[in-house]
Amino acid sequence: MNACNRRGFVRNSFLASASLGSRLPEGMEAQTPTRTDPAASLAPPAYDPLPPGSIRPEGWLARQLRIQADGLTGHLDEFWPDVGQSQWFGGTAEGWERAPYWLDGLIPLAFALDDKALKDKAARRIGAIVDRQRPDGWYSPYPTDAAAKPYDIWAILLANKVLVQYHQATGEGNVLQAVKRNLKAVWEALDRTPLFGWGQFRWFEGLISTFYVYEKTGEPWLLELSRKLHRQGYDYMSFYRQMDDVTVPTPRRGLWKWNKHVVNTGMIHKAYALTWRMSRSEEERGFASRMIEILDRCHGQVTGMFTGDECLAGKNPVQGTELCAVVEFMYSLEWLLALTGDPRYGDRLERVAYNALPAAFTPDMWAHQYDQQANQMQCTINPEHMWTTNGPESNLYGLEPNFGCCTANMHQGWPKFATHLWMRCAGEGIALMAYAPSTARFQVKGIPVAVTLETDYPFREVFRLIVKAEKPVRFPLLLRIPSWAEGAAMPSSGAGEQKAVPGTFHRIEREWQGSSELSWRFPMKARVTRRYNEALSLERGPLVYSLKIEESWTRVHADQPHRELPHGDFEVRPASAWNYGLALDEKQPEKGVEWKEQPVGEKPFSPEGAGMAARVQGRKLPGWKAAHGWAGEIKPGDAESKEPVEALTMIPYGCTNIRITEFPRLKPETT
Repeated sequence: MNACNRRGFVRNSFLASASLGSRLPEGMEAQTPTRTDPAASLAPPAYDPLPPGSIRPEGWLARQLRIQADGLTGHLDEFWPDVGQSQWFGGTAEGWERAPYWLDGLIPLAFALDDKALKDKAARRIGAIVDRQRPDGWYSPYPTDAAAKPYDIWAILLANKVLVQYHQATGEGNVLQAVKRNLKAVWEALDRTPLFGWGQFRWFEGLISTFYVYEKTGEPWLLELSRKLHRQGYDYMSFYRQMDDVTVPTPRRGLWKWNKHVVNTGMIHKAYALTWRMSRSEEERGFASRMIEILDRCHGQVTGMFTGDECLAGKNPVQGTELCAVVEFMYSLEWLLALTGDPRYGDRLERVAYNALPAAFTPDMWAHQYDQQANQMQCTINPEHMWTTNGPESNLYGLEPNFGCCTANMHQGWPKFATHLWMRCAGEGIALMAYAPSTARFQVKGIPVAVTLETDYPFREVFRLIVKAEKPVRFPLLLRIPSWAEGAAMPSSGAGEQKAVPGTFHRIEREWQGSSELSWRFPMKARVTRRYNEALSLERGPLVYSLKIEESWTRVHADQPHRELPHGDFEVRPASAWNYGLALDEKQPEKGVEWKEQPVGEKPFSPEGAGMAARVQGRKLPGWKAAHGWAGEIKPGDAESKEPVEALTMIPYGCTNIRITEFPRLKPETT
C-alpha cells in the first residue's frame, strides 16, 4: 500500500533522530534563554530573533536585496492601484490583504538595507494606517456596520502583524497603542461574529500580534483573545491526524478546499508551535514536524517545498507550487527555528530559500510566477494546463499572473530570511541560524558586539567569521551544523578544532575581545536522490541542480494596464533541447559529475550569475515529449536511448527560469 494512504504518522528523513514532539535535540535545553519579562504565562522561545535593522546583508545577499529594492518591492505602490491607492492609505482601491502584504516585505527590506527612501515610504504608509484608525479601534477599511457587510478579519490579523514588525524596528509607541486598541476591538467582535473564511483558516497569524502586545503590557485579556482565536479557528491537527484527505492529490482541475490550500498549508506550520507557548503541549510543539513528514511523502518536491496549484497536488514535478506558499513556509520555518530551537528547520529553510524562492522571480525581480514547476521546460499561456484550480497564465513571468495575491505577498521572502539569520540565545549569546553573508550587531552586558560572516555560501563551502567586541566580554556563539555536513571540523572554545556533529548547534563559549577570526568549511558532497516515478535529481549542499536550458523570451499583454517595462508579462520557451536522460550513479554520486566554481554574479540567482555548475553526461530521449504544454510525465524504470552521449551543464535550481530537475535514469548499458 502507498504510504500516503496509510493512517497514522510515518517517519521520514526529516526526523531521523528523536521526534520534536517528544523532546528537543540533545543539548538544546541549555540553549533556552532565561527571561524576566512579565509574560510568565507564555513559554519562552528557544531563541530570540533580533529586531529588524540589527542584521545587515553583505556580499551577494546585499546585492540580492538591492535588486529587490530596485524592482517590484521598492516601486509597486507607484503604479499598482491595489497598493498605491489602497483603502488602507485613504484611497478607493482594494481594502483587504494587498497593501498589508506589501508592507510585510517592504518594512524588513527597508531596515535590512538601512535605505532611507524605503524607510520613509514605510513610515508614510504606516502613518496613514495609524492616523486613520477609528475611535472604536478599527482600521479604516473595516466597515462601520460589519453586521450588515461582513469583513473577513484575516486582513486585520495581517495588518496587526505588519504594525508589530514596524514597532520592533522603530519603537514608536503610537504604533503599539494602535495595535492594542484594534486587538481590543477584535476581542469584542469575535463574540458577535465568529471567525469565518480566510480568518478562520489563518487564525494563528493573530497570535503573533497578541503575544507581542501581551509581552509588552502583561494584560491578561490578550491571552484570552489568543485562546478565542484558537477555539474559533480551523482544527488542522484533527485534519492531519485523520490522514484520509490530506495525503491525496487534489484532482487536476478539481475541487478547491480550504484545508488543502497551499498557502494556508505554508502558514500552518508555525500555528501549533505558537499555541504551545500557552498550552505547553508536546503534541502541539511537534505538530509541524509531522506535517512536514506527511507533505514530503505525499506532495514533496526536491526544493523542500510541496506542490499546490492551488491545492495540494501530489509529487509530480510538473504540478506547480504557488509563490505565496514559498514565502509563507519560509516565515513559518523562521518561527519554528526560534520557538523550538531545532536546527533541522534551518536545513529546510535554506533549502527553500536557495532553490524555490529565487526560481519564482526573474533575475531582476521585476516579474514573478504564480506557480513554479520542478520540471518547467517552458512558461506559456497554456489553455491545456493541468493545474488543480489555477488558470492558463499561472507560470508566466509577469506583474500579476493568474491572481494578484503573490504580487502583493512575494516581498517578505528575502528580507525576512535576512532578518532571521542570527538570533539571541541563553547567556546573552548569539546563534547563527542560517548561512548567508551578513553582519549582526547586538549588546552583551551593555557592551557592543558585531559578528560578520564572510562567505559565498550556498555556492561555496568555506566561511570566515569575524567577532568584534568593544571590551572583553564572555558569551556563547552557536553555529548551526547542517545535517548533510559530514566531516566538518569546527573552531573550538579553546585551541585547535573540534569535530562537528551534523544536525546540531556547535557551541563556542569564550571571552571575546578586540577582533577575533574563525574559519571553517562544510564539505559539500554530491547526492543523487530518487523522486517521482523513480526519476533522479542531483543535489549538493543546500542546492538542487537543474539542466541549463537556453531561453527565448516573448513579451505578452503589452496593451494591458500597468504592463509598462520593466514590469511586463513574458512567456519563456526553450531554445535548446530539454528531454535528456542522465547517467548518474546513486551509489557513487560523485562519479560522473564534474563541479566547476564560477564567479557569483551581480544577479546571483540568474543563469549567467550562477556561482557553481555541474557537468554530467546524458542522452536525448526522443520519446520524452511535451504533453498538455508541459514536460511529459516521466515513466518509471530506466530509460533507453541510442542518441549520442552529450556533456550537459547543470546549474542551481534557483538560477534557472526554465528547467528540468527530475530526470529519467539511463539504463547502465546505454551509457
